[in-house]
Amino acid sequence: MKQTEQDLRKELAALYRVVEHFRMSDLIFTHISARVPGPEDHFLINRYGTMFREMTPASLAKVNLDGELVDLADRAGNVTINPAGFTIHSAIHAARPDVGCIIHTHTMAGMAVAALECGLLPITQHAMKFYNRIAYHSYEGIALDLDERERLVKDLGHHNAMILRNHGLLVTGGGVAEAFDQIYFLERACQAQIATQSAGLPLSFPGPEVCEHAARQFESEGRAPWIEPAWQAAKRLLDLPSEHGF
Repeated sequence: MKQTEQDLRKELAALYRVVEHFRMSDLIFTHISARVPGPEDHFLINRYGTMFREMTPASLAKVNLDGELVDLADRAGNVTINPAGFTIHSAIHAARPDVGCIIHTHTMAGMAVAALECGLLPITQHAMKFYNRIAYHSYEGIALDLDERERLVKDLGHHNAMILRNHGLLVTGGGVAEAFDQIYFLERACQAQIATQSAGLPLSFPGPEVCEHAARQFESEGRAPWIEPAWQAAKRLLDLPSEHGF
């Protein structure tokens, strides 16, 4: 069945709450977006000032690739969006029509790995998912300059995960469930790496052939079979309020 905008709003609002559940939020300063079905190149993103745990389908702003609010109610209500969020999300939505959802986080583990010269290391099974499949973007300051978009998109390339150096994590997916799968595994890989490195002991590295084999096992024709069941299970962790449109 073709997804409607209201269906997407429910899924995206739930994603915000799931990300909060797994402690991947950062007050009001990170953002998740989803492409609205249709040819208009509109996407949904959080209204600036809304906590992830507060997100409902009605509290998402719809914007175009120029950063303009689409809905009259949002314009009349002086709704704003995070300008750095617009820079990052508009760049990827414009350049990658295959991307339906983008998640950007500032977690403790994600920022820590982003500050390491070595980046993400293939030392856990979760990290193998990203072996030779993760991009890096050098820090240029707070993402307020629109001309950074070209470099960000170039660095991301065809990948679905990127470490923003000295900043945080960014993932994409064809839809909400795929984006959640990406951020969950990437965040857990970063957590495990920081915990392992804190022991101060030599690290165990599987051989390149094993790492590549594991990465390919994570991939499949179309969507991996665990992605949708895992996303539905994650939503069941929440007590979604029906009075707010869930």
